[in-house]
Amino acid sequence: MLLKNFFMNLSQNKLLNEMAQKYGYKLGAQTVVAGENVDEMTQSIKELNAAGISATIDNLGEFVDRKEDAIDAKNQILQVVEAIHEHKLDAHISLKPTQLGLDIDYDFCLQNLEEIVEQAYQYNIFVNVDMEDHLHLQPSFDLVDQLLQTYDNVGTVIQAYFYRAEEDVRTYKDERLRLVKGAYKESESVAYQDKGDIDRHFIELIEYHLLHGKFTSIATHDHHVINHVKAFVEEHHISKDKFEFQMLYGFRNDLQHKLANEGYHFCTYVPFGHDWYGYFMRRLAERPQNINLVAKQVFNKKTNTVIAVGTLAFLLGRLSKRRKK
Repeated sequence: MLLKNFFMNLSQNKLLNEMAQKYGYKLGAQTVVAGENVDEMTQSIKELNAAGISATIDNLGEFVDRKEDAIDAKNQILQVVEAIHEHKLDAHISLKPTQLGLDIDYDFCLQNLEEIVEQAYQYNIFVNVDMEDHLHLQPSFDLVDQLLQTYDNVGTVIQAYFYRAEEDVRTYKDERLRLVKGAYKESESVAYQDKGDIDRHFIELIEYHLLHGKFTSIATHDHHVINHVKAFVEEHHISKDKFEFQMLYGFRNDLQHKLANEGYHFCTYVPFGHDWYGYFMRRLAERPQNINLVAKQVFNKKTNTVIAVGTLAFLLGRLSKRRKK
């Protein structure tokens, strides 16, 4: 828990975020971010598709507080929609309401979302509305509800660490859902804190939606969960066309390809852009052992946690020098 809190606190440090954006690609951020622009991202997805892996694309950025930035993000996502269509990519969109202005004005955010979903609908492209922290949870579900009144190419995410997650899965069982453990720092008043409780709840949600839901995206790097799902679907004769496994770009690449080669639908969560820092720190907070996975892929040789932590120490050192100026 201490290590998780450490990474969560880092994820919220704006000055360190600025330094990370400046130096991140020199330190190996390209191993977990599929490019800085649409062209680079498109090439990365073509490589995944060639290996039989689909993608969900995240234009990095969140918690936007200026309309100009939200509009810029919307236009960037519209470019991604066009790129998927033009290049015939096996891919869909994942987006965060706060990047599109939820903290500015609800109706403004809805308008931005509708423009994206409408364009994606014209091309038969699915749009997944990501869920963020508890403060934004219900407003985000409200946005999803409004979109679903008009469009059928919309789905969302259920985070297993929330007490309300079981109710949410039942509410949205007729929609395509991504099920995750959860990656934000939440109060014990709204979310489980114990890893065992979260894992148990996660499995329960997966099993329910596999049996009763429309389509289930199981987003995890946990091979215990993956093996459980494999056994469960075989026992209950659930078609492989009813679900997919998802993992993050740059993490456990060997397992990603192994699952795809075994005939399971596999989708990689593909982030791109400059604003990678908060995303990456939450991945480490969610599962601190991810730091070893990244270190191995950054250096592609024998390495250990010390090297990866050194990367963070470098950024912290730069931040410290900046504060002294």
